Formats: sequence, C-alpha cells, structure tokens
Amino acid sequence: MIGNVVYPEHFINIARKNLQINKIGMRSNELLYTLALQNVSNIGDITAKKLIHHCGSAEAVFSEKKHKLQKIDGIGTVILADLFSKDHLVNAEKELRYIQDNSIVYHFFQDEDYPEKLKHCIDGPILLFQRGKIKLKKKRIISIVGTRQITTYGSEFCKKLVQELKPYNPVIVSGFAYGTDITAQKEAIKQGLQTIGCLAHGLNQVYPKTHAKYMKPIEENGGFFTDFWSSATFDRTNFLKRNRIIAGLSEATIVIESAEKGGSLVTADIADSYNRDVFAVPGRAFDSLSAGCNNLIKQQKAHVLTHPMDIPYMLDWQLEDFKTKPIQKQLFVELDEIEKKVYHFLKENEKQLLDVIALNCHLPVFQTASVLLGMELKGVIRPLPGKLFEVI
Repeated sequence: MIGNVVYPEHFINIARKNLQINKIGMRSNELLYTLALQNVSNIGDITAKKLIHHCGSAEAVFSEKKHKLQKIDGIGTVILADLFSKDHLVNAEKELRYIQDNSIVYHFFQDEDYPEKLKHCIDGPILLFQRGKIKLKKKRIISIVGTRQITTYGSEFCKKLVQELKPYNPVIVSGFAYGTDITAQKEAIKQGLQTIGCLAHGLNQVYPKTHAKYMKPIEENGGFFTDFWSSATFDRTNFLKRNRIIAGLSEATIVIESAEKGGSLVTADIADSYNRDVFAVPGRAFDSLSAGCNNLIKQQKAHVLTHPMDIPYMLDWQLEDFKTKPIQKQLFVELDEIEKKVYHFLKENEKQLLDVIALNCHLPVFQTASVLLGMELKGVIRPLPGKLFEVI
C-alpha cells in the first residue's frame, strides 16, 4: 500500500526499484502511468480516455480491480487481457527517462496547454510530445497536405497560398514529408509564420533523412508534435495514424494535389469527420494528381479552392487592423420558389448546416448545395465555418 491506495504488487516493486515513486512527484508519476496505459496494445486513445475518466487518473486505472473495469461500458475481457502485464510499466519507465533526459515537452489530453481543437477529437492522443517553440493560444491554424510528387503548378499554388495568408498570421500544419508538406512548411518559415510538423515516429528520429536540415528552422519557427515514443519502430501505417493529429489541430485542411488514393485524402476524410472545413484545389479532368482533389469536390467533401483569399472568406477571418465593410444583400433580388423556401427557413432558424437545410426544405443534398451557391452569388446568404449557412 502506498498512501491509501492499494497497487498490484509488481507495480509497487518496479516503481520503487526504478523510480523511487515517493520522490518523483505527482506529475511525473501520472506521466509514468499514462505512458504505461499508452503502451497497452489493446487499448487505444478512445478507450484510454474512457478508463481515465472513469477512474480519475491513469494511475488509478492500474489500481482498480479488473472485474470492476469490465463493468465500464465498452470495456471487455479482450481489451483488459494485457492491461496488468508488468512489461508496460517497465517500458514506460524507459520512455520516461528519455523524456526527462531530453527535456521533451509533453501534454496530457486534460491539460490546459493541450491543443484546444485536438481536445474535441474523440481519438486525439492521450499524450502529445513536442519539440520546438509551439504557441497555439488564440491562433488561426490550418493544415496543408497533398501529394509527395507535387507538380510545378501545385508548388506555385502552395507558395502563393501561404504568401497571401501571411497578413492573417496563421499557423501552418503539415506532415514534414516530401512534396506538398515540406513546400508549405518551407514557405511558412520564409514568410515568418509558425509551422508545425506532425511526425509518424518518435522525436529522436528524422524522416525523411534529407529533411534533417529543416529541423532547426522549424523548431525555431514552431516545432514538432508526435504521439509516438522514441522506441517506436518505423512503420508506414504510422503515417495514417498521425494524420488525425494534422486534421485535429486545425480549423481547416487544404489539399493541394492528390492522386485518386493517398494519405492526404485520409487526412481530408478525418477532418470532415471532425466537422472541420476541407478545401481542395481543382485540377484538369484527366490529370492523375488532381483526381483526389476533384473527387473531394465532386463528393461535396471539400470547398473549391481557386484563390488564396477563399480561405479567409470561407473561414470568416478578419484582419485586426482592417475594418471590413459589412456585406449587404442586393436590393430587389429575385428568388425562385425553392430559393424562397430556403431563405425563409434560414431567416427563421438562423445558422444551419447544409444537411439540416436539405432535410427541412425537403430537397436532395446535391440540389440544396446548388441552390445555396446560387443564393450566395445573389448576395442573400453566406457560408460560415463548420459548413453552416446564414441569411445576410
């Protein structure tokens, strides 16, 4: 027994031998057990959060009786089969030493300094590791992703996008990969903007190795996030997992170029599932590296992005030192019967989602989208962040 809490004996022995549990302090102690929970292969971030919320802390999870944990909704024998293996605490102790020895900044999902938008993602990591000088409080944050085989057209659009968004001082998030990712991050540094690289490996690795030269500039103008340990083996499936962090950090995800299948489309799908805005740069019909973007637009999963200023317009960004004139609807605008129905619904119900408008106006979603676009061009409604629309 330690204090008033009973722990499994092997956890007490390991903790006393390797860490002197009564001397390392509560935060390091909680970090240790959070790492141990993160190390359990049958428990992902969603289940880990459920266990922590139920028990009060990661440490308390390991002191709870297994039969009591099984009473938690969704927690069964398969999930808990490996929970009390001593290997998890042994491995966690090694990673804790790496974190302490290398002064790694870490964020619990319940911390105030944990990225705000990521807090709202059900599968956001329970622990996020950081290098660099990342400052996200009260910042506009966007993710820019796309193919690793970026074309000259894609590269120029990407650079132009970052350049013209500079007055809004956004944080540029990407994956530090070849092509679109590094193009966006290099331009962000050039423009003096903060940029974040989300890694698919531990902070002790660099991939691709040719990007090692960009590590220091990025750390000085932002930094890196990952939820992978220093001991993590390099695995291509890690890239798909880290994409949820790219999407979750940002209010919008922008796809510059993409083939019909690719990691950037996974990021776009995740962002869409988080109810975040997605933008895609359209391309030629038979261009293989535009197929992914064109499909996103066709499937109404992304807004069409043809000019950098589409971003502040659609996200309703305002320059602090620039007073915009209020948008006024045109006088004597003629609306057809369907447009009138949509207009009166929005007038009575204020801001509404596309799907809600379609349902209440008894219209197919594709027709509703077309009607809303026409009404927007007539100046009677406007789109808002989160796929909302309102009457002007």
